Amino acid sequence: MKSTILALALLCAAAAGPAQAQPGATAAPAEIKIGALYASSGAFASISMPVFDGLKLWVDQVNAAGGVQVKPFAKKIPIKLIAYDDQSSTATAATLYNQLITQDHVDLLVADSGSVLTSVGVPIAREHKQFLFDVSGTGAAFFTKDNPYIALMAAPVSSIWPHYISDFLDDEGAKQGIKTVAILYSTNDFTGTQAAALKGFFQHDGKVKIVYDQGVPTSTSNYTVLLNNIAALNPDAVLELGYVGNDIAFLRNLQDSGNQFRFVFTIYAGTEKDEIQKNVGIPAMTHIFSYVPPSNYEYTPNFGMTQQQFRAAWEKKYPPSSGVEFGANAVYGYMTGLVIERTLATTKSLGQMDIHDAVFALSDKLKTLDGTFTLRQDGAQIGEVTPLGQLQPKGKNELDLVAVYPPDLAKGKAVLGK
Repeated sequence: MKSTILALALLCAAAAGPAQAQPGATAAPAEIKIGALYASSGAFASISMPVFDGLKLWVDQVNAAGGVQVKPFAKKIPIKLIAYDDQSSTATAATLYNQLITQDHVDLLVADSGSVLTSVGVPIAREHKQFLFDVSGTGAAFFTKDNPYIALMAAPVSSIWPHYISDFLDDEGAKQGIKTVAILYSTNDFTGTQAAALKGFFQHDGKVKIVYDQGVPTSTSNYTVLLNNIAALNPDAVLELGYVGNDIAFLRNLQDSGNQFRFVFTIYAGTEKDEIQKNVGIPAMTHIFSYVPPSNYEYTPNFGMTQQQFRAAWEKKYPPSSGVEFGANAVYGYMTGLVIERTLATTKSLGQMDIHDAVFALSDKLKTLDGTFTLRQDGAQIGEVTPLGQLQPKGKNELDLVAVYPPDLAKGKAVLGK
């Protein structure tokens, strides 16, 4: 009798297969291949390399723990990161996106940092029906209802980024006499979309008048003439929207010009504070307004490290002597890894539409050191809200990026020029 019961038990176990295995599952792969691009040189290296280093930190962590849990195979599988250097060239990036999909046959595809280098990957991924983990390409044109092969990971879509700038100027600024604004922006998907959104916000509210509106090439490296033209109109507020190189040149030229405005905003003075400060110095950044990135704001995650834990892990892996700067983009790379980790832990299969479904199922449920992950139906990120901040003196030789708006996220009060 005991022999018969044992035999039946073994027979049932064999028929059932491994515990938790998915019905009809194929054999588990030896590794999960993640394809990514980075720019080690050129105009976008300063935002691309921190993203790539953040992603690598996550890969090393999960592999040290035996790999990432993959639901269809009910086991941990190591990650193989296949990455190529596009050198900030969109033409090179387009070739390499194709290579990752058609030759390397990666399971998951991660875009390079920023809208310019992401822009060429969006149509390629769509053509090959490969889901694109868009790290920080926030251009509004990337997200359409007829393209299910993209989702924005770590920063809000550009059309909502600057909402707190206009809200602050229309609210607190107007109360303190801010009446006119100059908008100077680089003509690319990222900053062009922000400029268009700002103009719409100001025109809708009607409290602050736009007296200067000028787009310039992203390659612009001298703002002296532009600043003189702006100063001639005597605006109360000046908004410069560009990439890291643009901000460095603008802030240097602004300091050299001696021109002063009551409110000056640049994107990367706060977003990549260490990099900007290294290149322009504290005096040129004092009282500049900027976004407050997750590298400078404490959110409470339900998955992954806190901001303080991540910074400690970052500084251990990339000590100051390495020359790798900690900032928002470092968080973006790591946070993208967290989304991938949760996606693989919940997806039905490695099929690209199942990957899509798993990513979108995380919306409003996943909270990381970057805030609440919330996707619009077209894949645009509308969570991870970025407060408005100001770089204020802290001691003799230090600046503190203080969140000043909106009131429910503020950690201090704004100081406007006279």
